[in-house]
Amino acid sequence: MEIVEIEGYTQEDKLQIARNYLFPKEREANGLTGTRIEFTDQAIEYIIRHYTRESGVRNLQREIASCLRVIASRVARGEEDDFIVDASFVEEALGPVRFVPEVKQRTRIPGIATGLAWTPFGGEILFVESAMVDGKDEMILTGQMGEVMKESARLALSIIKSAGHSIEKDRVIHIHVPAGAIPKDGPSAGVTIVTSIISLITSTVVRENLAMTGEITLRGVVLPVGGIKEKVLAARREGITEIILPRMNRKDLRDIEGEVLKDLNIHYVENIDEVLRLAFPDSRPDVLPLLCGDKLSGETPVSPDLRV
Repeated sequence: MEIVEIEGYTQEDKLQIARNYLFPKEREANGLTGTRIEFTDQAIEYIIRHYTRESGVRNLQREIASCLRVIASRVARGEEDDFIVDASFVEEALGPVRFVPEVKQRTRIPGIATGLAWTPFGGEILFVESAMVDGKDEMILTGQMGEVMKESARLALSIIKSAGHSIEKDRVIHIHVPAGAIPKDGPSAGVTIVTSIISLITSTVVRENLAMTGEITLRGVVLPVGGIKEKVLAARREGITEIILPRMNRKDLRDIEGEVLKDLNIHYVENIDEVLRLAFPDSRPDVLPLLCGDKLSGETPVSPDLRV
């Protein structure tokens, strides 16, 4: 048997599907073919961003249907016969928004980095939080991490220690990945965990609107990971404009439409020091820890081969 992978839709795909198929279908299903309704693109995008979180369009169809049922009830009462569905109408019909972009609010303090994850329902962003606490253990890991992800965390700490950056005696690093009820696993959070710990020990906030993914080796080499398209789409959905990917994943962006990539700066890296230069662009070389032995210039790489 040959396995055929079906990837998730982009926001532009969902917009076209909703406008040309879902809305006409639900309009007819709710008996509104004779009613003047303008379902704006703004309303569809608002539903996509704030009421659905999926790779497909099933929930999008349900939410559009809910909006149209509100209109149908008003028509039945003889209130109106001309409707404009915009973002305010959507919120009135569907209630308070369910998903709010939280990258800026969550990353304003040291010790927090934003990663990218793959799920069967599409890409997601995840936050890796680090804190220094009293304790005797090597580190504390919480957030339903799987064994592979725990290994990445231990590896991250070993990389930092091997570069000569020690942890205070009787102090331990606590690493937590929020949404503790959801199991998480895989090696692709390696670079995010390293960045989170470095942010903590240097008391430096990670660059705003930046997300990353990549497996890390003990020598600081960044290895390729899977689910690149879904992860990039998730970052764009959350308003992230700067993305760090392993250089060997560059080929995986061929499957993503140019319309999606035009709003993004994709940085390709080969080792963890490149990641840190991008995550902390304003840090002085004497503040930013050296993990791979490269000489740091203190400047963010901007050569053409690092962007798409």
